[in-house]
Amino acid sequence: MEEKQPSLIHKISKIISDFFNPLTSLFIFFIYMSVREYSFEESVAHFLPILLIVILPVVIWLVWNVKTGRYTNMDVSNRVQRKTLYIFIAVCVIGYMVFNYIKNGYIDFIMLFILILLFSLQISNFFIKSSMHTAFNVFVAALFFAINWKMGILWLGVAALVGITRIILKRHTVKEVFMGAGIAFLVSFIYLYCNIQFQH
Repeated sequence: MEEKQPSLIHKISKIISDFFNPLTSLFIFFIYMSVREYSFEESVAHFLPILLIVILPVVIWLVWNVKTGRYTNMDVSNRVQRKTLYIFIAVCVIGYMVFNYIKNGYIDFIMLFILILLFSLQISNFFIKSSMHTAFNVFVAALFFAINWKMGILWLGVAALVGITRIILKRHTVKEVFMGAGIAFLVSFIYLYCNIQFQH
């Protein structure tokens, strides 16, 4: 019997979902923020530690765990498998925050809220497998919104699109996507509120 080929919507959904994964979305934001806020030298000095301490180790961790069979796929769709992923990402984020504090003398506000989002998703994971893709894209929309409201609105559209693709690909149920979005909206609201307060 011939295997059924994925539909065009399924293929497009996979491209969107794979591209706008949490790491890529955060990477795009950090590049955008670095170019917008800093000179080239400052951009490199700001972004390189994030790349080396957080992004690259998480990518290597994911690839290694998929290759050794500990994770089913790069999305880490299995709820039980997600526990170690959340812990590893949190360790990397804390490592970067400690490095940044020692080097620059302040707590990185964005990384602090990424950590809060991670812990919230980890707690949620005990009850429901909240969509990490949706959650992080909603939060990235808030990060964009804090520096350019038009980009924030645009990225909110990206987050909605990603949420729909997660359902189409059957990686998450509607409930799991809404749970991820709900957690991220709450964390994003607190982030934006604190961001406004610190600016005054």
